[in-house]
Amino acid sequence: SSDLESVMLQRAQQIIVITGASTGIGAACASHLDRLGFTVLAGVRRIADGETLKAGASARLQPVLLDVTDAASIEQARQTVAGLAGLRGLAGLVNNAGIAVAGPLETVPIAGLRRQFEVNVIGQVAVTQAFLPLLRQGRGRIVNMGSIAGRAAMPVMGPYSASKFALEALTDALRLEVQQWGIQVSIVEPGAIATPIWTKSGAKAEELETVTSEELKSLYAGVIAGVRARVAEAAARAIPPDAVAQAVEHALTAVRPRTRYLVGRDAKIRALMIKLLPDRLSDRLMTWILKQPH
Repeated sequence: SSDLESVMLQRAQQIIVITGASTGIGAACASHLDRLGFTVLAGVRRIADGETLKAGASARLQPVLLDVTDAASIEQARQTVAGLAGLRGLAGLVNNAGIAVAGPLETVPIAGLRRQFEVNVIGQVAVTQAFLPLLRQGRGRIVNMGSIAGRAAMPVMGPYSASKFALEALTDALRLEVQQWGIQVSIVEPGAIATPIWTKSGAKAEELETVTSEELKSLYAGVIAGVRARVAEAAARAIPPDAVAQAVEHALTAVRPRTRYLVGRDAKIRALMIKLLPDRLSDRLMTWILKQPH
């Protein structure tokens, strides 16, 4: 119908930047928003990843090389986007790039902890700073990719949880700061989603074990085993990343977007637990669920 055509024409004029679009949630969001008719600029760290993404997309989708931990890379991407956007500015920024560093806090290499925050927290702020003038111009929206781990921490996932807790605070502060220009800011909080971050984290956990002394390994063996078993179960039950892409769509297009989007049944249950149970009771429950030594 002509209504749909005019919507599609309007959308093609709207540019949305997504970071970390090579795989998983980022790739799903890029493909989903592309199907909806938006002009998607997909941030990837390797040309090859961009080619894979383009293969399954419309001619509108353009991969952009973007490493959120590299100031020069961010500036280069900003210039590319500014050139394409012109006076229209930017309709949306999806801060999705993220990694997961796992391990008991006593054993986590400090360099790994720094990297966790560099990508998941500082990188998000750096990208947001770079694109805010364009978002202001286009009265665009910002969607940060959080996690249920940003509301409820788990043993062995401390570094990752801490980075996502930080993102909650940044989202809340930013939402109040930019409302004066009509810029909406939302955070999406998925539970277990079927993406490579789990296998990558699994590999990282193996890596971590190679750098941890035998003594520390034996001290935390019970803790790690319990969490690992649960993560494997969660990964088996994980919902497809399309569910997250739909939440991102709502945050970018709804007249009144939500400030927070819990995605997945596990995320909703966990959020309810945190809200209703006192810490000690919640700890006891988690200890039992994760079969933790106590």
